[in-house]
Amino acid sequence: MKRIRGRQTVSKEEMAAVSLEEIAREGARMLLRTALEAEVGDYLAEHGDARDVRGHALVVRNGHARPRGVTVGSGTILVSAPRVDDRRVVDGERQRFRSRILPPYLRRSREVSELLPVLYLRGLSTGDMRPALVGLLGEAASGLSPSTVTRLTLSWQGELDAWSRRSLSDVDYVYVWVDGVYFPIRLEEDRLAALVVVGVRPDGTKELVALRDGHRESEESWLDLLRDLKARGMRAPALAAGDGALGFWKALGQVWPATREQRCWVHKIANVLDKLPKRRQPEAKKDLHAAMYAESRSGCVERIERLATRLESEHPRAASALRDDVERLLTFFSFPQAHWKHLRTTNPIESTFSTVKLRTKTTRGAGSRIAGLAMAFQLIRVAQRTWRRLDAAELVPLVRAGVRFEDGERVEREDHVKPKKPRKRAA
Repeated sequence: MKRIRGRQTVSKEEMAAVSLEEIAREGARMLLRTALEAEVGDYLAEHGDARDVRGHALVVRNGHARPRGVTVGSGTILVSAPRVDDRRVVDGERQRFRSRILPPYLRRSREVSELLPVLYLRGLSTGDMRPALVGLLGEAASGLSPSTVTRLTLSWQGELDAWSRRSLSDVDYVYVWVDGVYFPIRLEEDRLAALVVVGVRPDGTKELVALRDGHRESEESWLDLLRDLKARGMRAPALAAGDGALGFWKALGQVWPATREQRCWVHKIANVLDKLPKRRQPEAKKDLHAAMYAESRSGCVERIERLATRLESEHPRAASALRDDVERLLTFFSFPQAHWKHLRTTNPIESTFSTVKLRTKTTRGAGSRIAGLAMAFQLIRVAQRTWRRLDAAELVPLVRAGVRFEDGERVEREDHVKPKKPRKRAA
């Protein structure tokens, strides 16, 4: 590990590992809390008919126990378990509620081998939830009843439904990234197209704005989503970044026509390289990255045209793909230079879902579309706790205020007052 000016530097690999550990710990805490609440709910429902001579319930909730640390594979988490007051007496013995998930003196789970995305991905159906919980909490979780697992899954879906109806009139998103994330569904031939919107608040923090099932990222699906966001009070963002899917851009023009449009460079580069033979791809990729990281709009345009000219004789399809929709690639130059690396791509969405996309190949996906959305919602909600603010966050309010930027630099506005013409003297 190197030192720079007395401070230690951390590699990208180490930072990624730390982020995953944080996600895993928070995910374990949320999963454990929800599972404990579901277990208590089942216990109360099972003994809800137990009454004393005055008709009072003998089995009721009794708050929560003091928080205690439980060590799982991803670290130590604080857990405040729900308590139950059970005053039933059976065969002369006072009954007590004992959690099978978290026994009174358990301080360490027996085995955790997978991180949060795997748990959420596998924990979507009654059949798959048990091995996921056993991996997190040990064999004590294997005794969970099917109804408890069902309650746990339904609670996730209920959270997503309530969140999707919340008011947006008291928040502001200056930038947004949009993308369609696809998941296989075990019980259906078609894949789930989850429409995802991530936004940036004026203080530079990023958060999930919307998540909805959409039919193949169609214009109608995006239009319905954007209209719903507007109806719930969302203000038009200053800029929207997304891939080349025409459905979103057409919908955006109808709902928020003043919002600037930025096409994702990663998707664009992949589209161009896909039309080139493998032997030409490394050189073209280098040239495309040089254009992407150009210091000025004119320099970027020059590099794009130079590469397109070289390609058009032998690979006209690649040249045509490169020249197509160039204006949307250049929008970021009209915003602060410190924000360019955030605006050029849809990486905040892509990186969050990369692990899930990988796992779908082995788990065969969720059992239903709503289960897949619930998984995606839980994953992003936990992951966003580790998202970093935008660089130079203090510039975000200037963007919202309409301050102009050219090639990343602020344009100072000067109001020139024309001198008044002298009045003609009366003859």
